[in-house]
Amino acid sequence: MLRLNRQNFPGARYTERAIQFGEGNFLRAFIDWQLDWLNENQGIDTGVVVVRPRNRQVSETLNEQDGLYTTLIRGLNAAGEAVSDTRLIRSLNREIQPWQQYEDFLALARAAQMRVVFSNTTEAGIIFDAADRLDGAPATTFPGMLTQLLWARFSHFSGAADKGWLIVPCELIDHNGDTLRERVQQYSQHWQLPAAFMDWVQTHCAFYNTLVDRIVTGFPADSAAIAAQLGYEDRYLVAGEVYYQFVIQGPAALEQELKLAALAPEVKRVEDITPYKAQKVAILNGAHTAMVPVAYLAGIDSVGEAMDDPAIAAFIDALLREEIIPTLDLPAPELHAFADAVQRRFRNPFIQHALLAIALNSMTKFRTRLLPQLLQAQQNSGVWPPRLTFAFAALLAFYQGEQGDRRWTLQDDAHWLQHFAQGWLAVRQGTLRVDQLVHAVLSDRAHWGEDLTQRPGLEAAVYQHLQHIVTHGMRAALAQLR
Repeated sequence: MLRLNRQNFPGARYTERAIQFGEGNFLRAFIDWQLDWLNENQGIDTGVVVVRPRNRQVSETLNEQDGLYTTLIRGLNAAGEAVSDTRLIRSLNREIQPWQQYEDFLALARAAQMRVVFSNTTEAGIIFDAADRLDGAPATTFPGMLTQLLWARFSHFSGAADKGWLIVPCELIDHNGDTLRERVQQYSQHWQLPAAFMDWVQTHCAFYNTLVDRIVTGFPADSAAIAAQLGYEDRYLVAGEVYYQFVIQGPAALEQELKLAALAPEVKRVEDITPYKAQKVAILNGAHTAMVPVAYLAGIDSVGEAMDDPAIAAFIDALLREEIIPTLDLPAPELHAFADAVQRRFRNPFIQHALLAIALNSMTKFRTRLLPQLLQAQQNSGVWPPRLTFAFAALLAFYQGEQGDRRWTLQDDAHWLQHFAQGWLAVRQGTLRVDQLVHAVLSDRAHWGEDLTQRPGLEAAVYQHLQHIVTHGMRAALAQLR
C-alpha cells in the first residue's frame, strides 16, 4: 500500500504564513483542517509550520509524510443524517523540534511573510518560568519561546509596523489571548528587553481570546478499513466530529487575513466572547453534568444510549429549553440552535462516550456549570426549576457509589468522597435521615460559595426529588417530573 507523502501524492504546497505551537490531534482536525479548506476555496495561500512546544524524544514526526495527513469527519449533520467525510490535508508543510533545530526555529521570526501564530499547549501551557533565559535554546515554556520569536522579529525588522503577528491561542482557559499577552510582557520585563519592544508588541501584534469546540477522537480504531478505502497508509489519520465552533474576540485583521467569513456561522468574530463561553458551559457541559447521574442510575452507560432513551432525551431537552436557555444572554434562536447541535453531537453514532468517563469531579462541575443557571432560573421565575433541582438530587444519589448489585468507582475530591461514604452509610444504618444528608451537602459554604440552605425552598426541593429517587428508583422518579 502506498505511503502518504508529497512524492506519491503531489499537489498544492502553500506559502508558510502560519506558525503552530502544538502538533496534536485537535489542532490538526480543527485549525489545519479549516486552513486547508480556506486555501482551496478562498485562495488564502497559508501553509503551516508546526513547532513542538515540549522537549521530548519522538520516534516519528509529521515530516515523515511531508506534513500530509487525512481527516475523517463523522457524525450527524443538521438534518440528523449520519455522514462520514475524508479530506487530505495539505495546509501543514513541516514540523520543527526547536531543541534540536533551534536555528530553524529562530528563522521563523525572520520570514517576512509569517503572519499568524496558533497554539494549543494544554491548559497548563500558558505559564511563566523565572528560570527561562532569553538565550535559552529555546526557552522551556511556550510563552517564553513566543517571546524569543517576537524579540527576534522585532530586532530583525527594526520594529517595522507591518511585521507584527496575529496570535491566536486555542488553549481552554478563560481570556487565553489576554493571558498569553501578559506572559509575554512578563518575560519581556524579566529579560529586561527595551520598552520599545513591548510597545511594538502591544501596538502591532494582536492577541485574540478564543473559544474552540470540536470533539477530536484521534487515530480511529477502524483505521485498517479506512486505509483500504483510501488506498494509502496514513499514520497521522485523525478523526473528529462534524460539529465545530470557533469564536474569536479581537481585531478584524485575522478575519480579513484568512477570509474567515467564508466559514460562518461556525467561525465568528465577536466583540465579547463571554456569552459564548457561558452558552457552552451551561448548555453543552451542563447537559453532560445533568445527564450523568440521571442516566447512569437509570441503568445506562453511555451518552449515545442516553439520547436513545426517550425519557432521558426528553429530560435533557426540557432542561435545556425550559430551564437553562432562559438564563443566558444570547438571542433565543441562536441558543436553541446551539442546543439542537449539542443533542445531535450527543447522538453521534461514531463516538461512544462513557458516562463514568465524564463523571470526574461532578460536585465541582455542578457548581460551575449548573448552579449559576439554577439560581438564575429561580430568580427569573420565582420558583425552583424542577429538572435542575432533580439533577442536583440525582447527583447526591449517584454519590452512593452503588445501586442494588451495581457498584461504581467515584472520582472526586477526598472531602466529598469521605463525606458521601460516611453519609450514605449512616443513612443505610438508620443513624442519619436523607433530609439531614441534603442539609449537610447544601450547607457546605466552602464548596458552593454560600450556604444554599439559606435559599428558601431549595433544600426542600432537592430533598423531595432525592427521596423519590431513593425510595422508588430513578425511572419512577423521573416519570413524576412529567
